[in-house]
Amino acid sequence: MSVGTLFLSGLAAGLVAGSASCTAVQGGFLTGGSSVWAFLAGRLAGHAAVGAALGLVGSAVQIGPGVRTILLILAGLVLIFFGIRRLSQPPPCHTRKRGGLVLGLATVLVPCGVTLSMEIVAVSTGSAWEGAAVMAGFVVGSAPGFVLLGLLVRRLATKLVAVVALVAGVFTIFSGLRLGGWLPEFGTPAVAAAPGPGDTQTLTVWATADGFRPGLAAAEPNRPIEITFRTKNNRGCTRTLAIDGHDLVLPETGQVSVHVPAQPAGTLHYSCGMGMYAGFIRIQ
Repeated sequence: MSVGTLFLSGLAAGLVAGSASCTAVQGGFLTGGSSVWAFLAGRLAGHAAVGAALGLVGSAVQIGPGVRTILLILAGLVLIFFGIRRLSQPPPCHTRKRGGLVLGLATVLVPCGVTLSMEIVAVSTGSAWEGAAVMAGFVVGSAPGFVLLGLLVRRLATKLVAVVALVAGVFTIFSGLRLGGWLPEFGTPAVAAAPGPGDTQTLTVWATADGFRPGLAAAEPNRPIEITFRTKNNRGCTRTLAIDGHDLVLPETGQVSVHVPAQPAGTLHYSCGMGMYAGFIRIQ
């Protein structure tokens, strides 16, 4: 594809799916009192740079689930810091522009689920210019949601903005803990893996916009598992799947099978790419 076509593809993805997804994951950074326009400039620069790197050297520079887990937890702590600071006193006006640029740049370390899909496209281009184009288009397309959020934040009372930052920080930390598999599962498994060819067990999981169904399943230990993830008109976070330390991009409608080697008794964890939704297979 040409650079222009890739930019338009990213723009469309940002307009259709990126605004809601990314503002939900990254919008808390705007509560630090930073300039919206400086924030957007930093976000554009950071994503374009990552797109160029991905297009140039491919998947070697991708950030894996383990690293994203740490980044999400750190990002949550940063948001809590901003919330506590805002509760005590408003940030000085002369730091708004500089702070906005830094926070905008930092959002590239906490990508939303749709961003991860765009990064896969950037990897496939094999070109720095084309990788930068698709990521820049995505940022421009998702910008309206951040503009509206920034205008809303400016009109809210300082204490209310601080509370929003604190809630966003806690949510981000929990997403990191969920992505890393550090939160326990509860309940009774809804289904059990079925017999498959040979010694293999088979399991079907639906990746929906509202999470994984079933969210908790069961399987026998010391036998391989063939998990088929199915989707239907899914444009949500669960299209990007983190399992066994690797990322997997699911189609909007279709299915992808994952072979898991024989596991000892315990729990097999997987989640959407940003830890918003998780699924568990209790091996017992």
